[in-house]
Amino acid sequence: MIVVMRLDSGERELNDILERLTELGLTGHLSRGVERTVIGVVGKTYPELRDMLELFPGVDEVVPISKPYKLSSREFQPQDSIIKVGPLTIGGDELVVIAGPCAVESEEQVVETARAVKASGANILRGGAFKPSTSPYSFRGLGEAGLRILARAREETGMPVITEVLTPQDVELVSSYADILQVGARNMQNFILLDEVGKAKKPVMLKRGMSATIEEWLLCAEYILSQGNRQVMLCERGIRTFETYTRNTMDLSAIPIIEKLSHLPIIADPSHGTGKWYLVAPLALAAVAAGADGLMIEVHPTPDSALKDGAQSLTFENFHKLMDQVASVAASVGRKLAGSTKG
Repeated sequence: MIVVMRLDSGERELNDILERLTELGLTGHLSRGVERTVIGVVGKTYPELRDMLELFPGVDEVVPISKPYKLSSREFQPQDSIIKVGPLTIGGDELVVIAGPCAVESEEQVVETARAVKASGANILRGGAFKPSTSPYSFRGLGEAGLRILARAREETGMPVITEVLTPQDVELVSSYADILQVGARNMQNFILLDEVGKAKKPVMLKRGMSATIEEWLLCAEYILSQGNRQVMLCERGIRTFETYTRNTMDLSAIPIIEKLSHLPIIADPSHGTGKWYLVAPLALAAVAAGADGLMIEVHPTPDSALKDGAQSLTFENFHKLMDQVASVAASVGRKLAGSTKG
């Protein structure tokens, strides 16, 4: 349930309710909006609790929330969440573009790619230092050496870095290098990991599991939010269906659905969503038209020699062409690229 406060309520009224919830073994999460301030009540609630909370000074009404995900719901927070990453804002009027190689292979590869994607208009550099692989014989990343390479690319270009964290034990290490922590599709329901990134003071991008429903996905976001980390964004990266021609089936409907149900920003990853480089551009443009807050695109200097996911990676030239198209589509739906003076 949520406790909606009156406009004239003050800090004392808020603190009284939060203290009472703690006494009852519940957790109160405060959300201050432009139009209203609410307290989300997390824990095992009961009907009598509503009557009791409505007696507190400053309370306007107590509203039961029917959805199992509370903190990520529009009921808890009607206004969109805005995530700050340096000068960038994710979830606002501007469209952010995350680009880079699937895996960090060498300093030369990453720095060259970072320079190229930044020149084309990308805002954030992606690259995997730790790689989950279906086969144990596939490339599994350079580990901390890869994180150091990403940090050098950030120094070179000024681009913030996003990279995946695989285990709870690595959260502190990856946080010391990355600007955004990525939780991959295979780890969406790694609840111990979600708790740990929830305790971190870093923005988190939570990818949808390959067989996850929308509700399961939002409940996983709830794990992170419930630990106090409100800097959460979601990423649609395709789901597993009966179709075998593409790597995954890109669920574009998830974008407007998430925007209806949740205040969290939604990023689209057409690279993993299709697995084929020539499908990346049309799906990226469709995702922008559908309302995505950002794109995540794999780019490699020489995709045919990439250690991971070369088949879905764009060349520098193809990425540059895509960015011109993205700017046009974004403008047509009232958005513009972050950092761009156009649109």
